[in-house]
Amino acid sequence: MTGANSIGEGVGRVETRFADISLPSEGFRLECGRSLRQLRIAYETYGRLSPQKDNVVFVCHALSGDAHAAGHHGDPERTRGWWDAMIGPGRGIDTDHYHVICANILGGCKGTTGPSSINSDTGRPYGSSFPPITVWDIGEAHRLLLSHLGINRLAAVIGGSFGGMQVLEWAIRRPDMVSRAVCIASAPRLSAQALAFDVVGRDAITSDPEWRGGDYYDAGRGPVLGLALARKIGHITYLSQEMMERKFGRERM
Repeated sequence: MTGANSIGEGVGRVETRFADISLPSEGFRLECGRSLRQLRIAYETYGRLSPQKDNVVFVCHALSGDAHAAGHHGDPERTRGWWDAMIGPGRGIDTDHYHVICANILGGCKGTTGPSSINSDTGRPYGSSFPPITVWDIGEAHRLLLSHLGINRLAAVIGGSFGGMQVLEWAIRRPDMVSRAVCIASAPRLSAQALAFDVVGRDAITSDPEWRGGDYYDAGRGPVLGLALARKIGHITYLSQEMMERKFGRERM
């Protein structure tokens, strides 16, 4: 990782790393009762780890995010991390003081084990056979990553939206590992209306002919049109009234 000395430069060029987690013979046990035989987690780090390993800030990403939270992958204009404005020297999460870790969530399919991963039992992508997971499963997978990295306690865990839900799980179920919890624009559960929007979004995806029952990884094309529509539906629920007026207000129309 290339460091930087000014707020303008940020953390510079970074790379995504991958950790293959050592699991017991029964695998990684999920809340649904099923297990994963293998667990790979994609993650990135920014800033120096203190000798005492007591300056770690763990960043939980939102639903459509990934491990690439800050810096760039070679092209500063096109590959900036999704929270680059917040993470770096002199920024909100100051890498002059903290060692920051962000990891792709379980099931995220951006480097971490998920439906696109190869099922060792079949030699093919999991697809629709990937087991259902919970926010707690995601947190436990990340706890195993931290153990893999030799980190036993976090100076802080921080996240917004779906990332904030992960923060709440950390604070409630693993308070011994967390000194501070920063939950942004989130909630402990979805409202009935939000769940209804989720149903419509899922229907948009599964109605796409390229969905193929969830087993589309070998087909060369996925349900991109359905995903795009689901994203539009979801985006409407993320916006404040002020932002809705800016995008869809009568004066703009």
